[in-house]
Amino acid sequence: MRWPILSAVALSGCLICSALSPVLAQTLIVGNDNKNGIDQNFKPVIREPGHDTLSVIDISNPAAPRITATIPLMNSVVGPPVNLAIVPSGDIALVANSLKPVVQGWGHRLEPDDKVFVVDLKASPPKIIGTVIVGRQPSGLAINAKGDLALVANRADGTVSVLSIHGREVLVTQTVTVGTPADQVSAVAITPDGTRALVTKPAANEVALLTIDGGKVTYTKRDLPTGIFPYNVAVTPDGKLALTADNGNHGSSDGNVDTVGVIDLAANPPRVINHVVVGDSPEGLAVSPKGNLAVSVQAEGSNTAPSVFYHHAGGSVAVLAIDGTNVTKIGSVTVGALPEAVAFSPDGSHVYVGNFLDGDLSILAVDGTKVTDTGQRLKLGGHPASMRAGPQ
Repeated sequence: MRWPILSAVALSGCLICSALSPVLAQTLIVGNDNKNGIDQNFKPVIREPGHDTLSVIDISNPAAPRITATIPLMNSVVGPPVNLAIVPSGDIALVANSLKPVVQGWGHRLEPDDKVFVVDLKASPPKIIGTVIVGRQPSGLAINAKGDLALVANRADGTVSVLSIHGREVLVTQTVTVGTPADQVSAVAITPDGTRALVTKPAANEVALLTIDGGKVTYTKRDLPTGIFPYNVAVTPDGKLALTADNGNHGSSDGNVDTVGVIDLAANPPRVINHVVVGDSPEGLAVSPKGNLAVSVQAEGSNTAPSVFYHHAGGSVAVLAIDGTNVTKIGSVTVGALPEAVAFSPDGSHVYVGNFLDGDLSILAVDGTKVTDTGQRLKLGGHPASMRAGPQ
C-alpha cells in the first residue's frame, strides 16, 4: 500500500515483548504497522510511532493459529506485504523496514529507511539479534530454498541487495542495479532451484529477470512487460510459472478491474502469456505449496468512504486454479477491511489473510480447489501489513 507521508506526534517507547510458548517449526510471522491508518472520515492519518510489532504465530494446527510472541519491531505498510521471510530451517527471520519516523518540530516525518532486521525465532522469547544495512527503502524480500541467500528490493534506489546467510549471521555481499528510483523496485521472488529471480518495477510496468550463480547475482537486462503497476510477484513450487499482482492505480483502489499476470518461466526466453482479471487493486499474492492454487488479495475500495462508488465493506480474495500454464479465476471470498497480506499454511489446507484496518487475520479453509471463509478471525496486537509462512 502507498500511504502519504503526513505529520504526527513525536516518537514514543516500544511495546513490551511477550512469549507464550517456544516458537515451533510451522510458524507464521506478521508485521504490524500501528502508525498508518484512516480517521472517521476515511482520510489517511499517521499515529504516534513506536508501537509497531512482529507477531509470531504457531500454525502447527492450521485451523487454529495461535500467537506465541509479540515483539516490538519497526514496520511499515508502505510497500508490498512481503517485506519479511523465514529461512527454511525456521531458525531466523528477516524483516525489512521501508520507512522510518524522523522527529521534525513537534511531530515527525517518514523517510526511507535502510535496515533489515534479523530475528532469532528459536530464542525464548524471539528477539532481534542483528541489523543489516541495505539500500534505501527496502521493501519486498525473498530467501532461496537452500536458506543461504536472500534478495531485498530497495524501492528508493532501484537496486537489489544480496544477502549471504550463514546460520544466524547475515551479511550484504552485493548490490545489483535493476532500475532507477523512479521505477519503484518493490518485490522479488527466487525460483525453487535458486538460479533465477524476478524483480518487480511497478512504475515501469515491468518485471526484471536476474540470474543467480552461487552467490553471484546478475541483472540480465531483460524486462518483461506485465500489467499495470506489477507490485508483487510469486513463483510456483515447480518453478515453471511466475505470477504478478498488477495493482493498477499505484497502490490504491479506483473502481477498475486489475489483473494477475502469468509468466511462463519454462519458455525460452521467459515471457508473459496471460492476464487474469481478479478485481480492484490486487496486492497480496501467494501460491499453494501444492502448486494447484494461487490467491490474490484485492482492496476493493474497503479503505474508502461509503459514498465512493467503488467502496466495499471488505476486500476480496481471488482464487486461481493452476493447471500447467493455464491459470483461471475459479472463485472469490470476501474478507475484512483493507486486506494486504496473505499466506498458505505449509500443508496448503488453509489461507490466512491480514485485514489491515480490522487488525486481524481471516482464516480460510481449502478443500481441493474450493476456498471458503471459516468465519474465524485471529485478533492481532496491531494492524497486519505483511505476512509470510516460509521463505517464499
